[in-house]
Amino acid sequence: MTHVSRLAMSLALALPLAAQAREATQDDAFASIATLREAYAHGTLTPDGVTRLFLDRIATIDHAGPNLRSVIETNPDALAIAAKAGGKGPLAGIPIVLKDNIDTGDRMMTAAGSLALTSKPAPRDATVTAKLRKAGAIILGKANLSEWANMRSAHATSGWTGRGGLTRNPYVLDRNACGSSAGSGSAVAAGLATAAIGSETDGSILCPASMTGLVGIKPTVGLVSRMGIIPISATQDTAGPMARSVADAATVLSVIAGSDARDPATAEADRHATDYTRFLDPNALRGKRIGVARQLAGIEPNADRALAHTIAVLKAQGAIVVDPVTIPHLNELSQRELDVLLTDFKHDIAAYLATRPDQPMRTLADLIAFNEREAAKEMPWFGQDLFLAAQAKGGVDDPAFIEKRDTNRRLAGPEGIDAALEKDHLDALLAPSWGPAFTTDLVLGDHVVSGDPTVGGVSAPAAIAGYPSITLPVEFAHELPVGVVFFGTKWSEPTLIGIAYALEQQVKAYRRPTFMATLPVE
Repeated sequence: MTHVSRLAMSLALALPLAAQAREATQDDAFASIATLREAYAHGTLTPDGVTRLFLDRIATIDHAGPNLRSVIETNPDALAIAAKAGGKGPLAGIPIVLKDNIDTGDRMMTAAGSLALTSKPAPRDATVTAKLRKAGAIILGKANLSEWANMRSAHATSGWTGRGGLTRNPYVLDRNACGSSAGSGSAVAAGLATAAIGSETDGSILCPASMTGLVGIKPTVGLVSRMGIIPISATQDTAGPMARSVADAATVLSVIAGSDARDPATAEADRHATDYTRFLDPNALRGKRIGVARQLAGIEPNADRALAHTIAVLKAQGAIVVDPVTIPHLNELSQRELDVLLTDFKHDIAAYLATRPDQPMRTLADLIAFNEREAAKEMPWFGQDLFLAAQAKGGVDDPAFIEKRDTNRRLAGPEGIDAALEKDHLDALLAPSWGPAFTTDLVLGDHVVSGDPTVGGVSAPAAIAGYPSITLPVEFAHELPVGVVFFGTKWSEPTLIGIAYALEQQVKAYRRPTFMATLPVE
């Protein structure tokens, strides 16, 4: 029996459909996957009723009202799909939004937020999309993002695309939702979908999840297929779940994990993919040895307070906290990372565009030329300096590129994270998140506070190593969520999920956003 089958059995409820279905309410927009599945089983809610609720909320909150612009496009077939939803799949009847770089072989576009890819839909589902559909999920729409997943310009504003405009943070509207999975985070936090799929190269799941008060899981590179996802880097890319609870994120990860013959990086995935809900243990902190990566702290005071709060809870729940822990080579990684990503991008974007034969873009050079032609629409706020830098790179068979890639992987993974874990016999490492969301500035671009620039952001060590990490909120500062990040060795998702779940049960930090226009001065 597969891990997905076991999960389906664990969630299926053998209860008669005797109750009269009621109209879905605003509270149902924030219901967990388990709560919705139970309501469907009892007959008190229907998938089409819940889907209609989300579509109505998108119309009144996202496309009007606070005007979050988190959902770039809704699925014109969502209600028809919901009317037929049923069965015992682990996500049967659960509405999910996908980041607009994840292919759907339907009437929706997949464009990474760019107008360059809006001539035709993708011809087939990404592997992640196909797995979600097989599990019964309703693909509700596409989430806005940072255009090209923040790979177009170093001066970009996170959450802005030529296709979708600017995504706003639902907690305080003039604050940023962070990138590049900004829309995925904003939509789920605002109750516009039950869960979302984001993607990360370095920080693009963790940062938006942190700044919108969500749980985000960045899996081990190779646990989840990247086939059918508009890439940045085959070295570091992965998709992952974003949700309002660890349980929901674990449920979604259980569905999308696994090997895919079309993505060689996933060759070992089936040996590790499992039903991650088995690790939702409220006592999981007892006896765990967790090291505090102080190299990634001391930058933002609100984040440091959240870290201190977390450490106190961990100790109270029986964890052994080793503080501080040093990650070797941390200050060497960022020197090579951008070069690796730029070289990968030039190669990988061309390989992806070859899977979209019905549209005119074939190479990075074609995209650069499109942006120049459509500069008024595509480049009103920032240019394409990263595109140009990538275009100037050599190939992925260049020995200098291979040396940089392999060195960074080794220093971040075996000689970095693994060395720190082994030295103090640790189960996981802990660091503060990015702190509260920064104000959006389309003129000057992002000014995210993430850590010492010589070591990159808190996401960098695990991102460069290809190792898993998870973020969750632990408190609020000035009406904005603040969280922490746990990360560990390759394939350590079960341990990280257990730690995060046990912490979550104590802090219970998620709260619904109120769409404040700005923070009061007094």
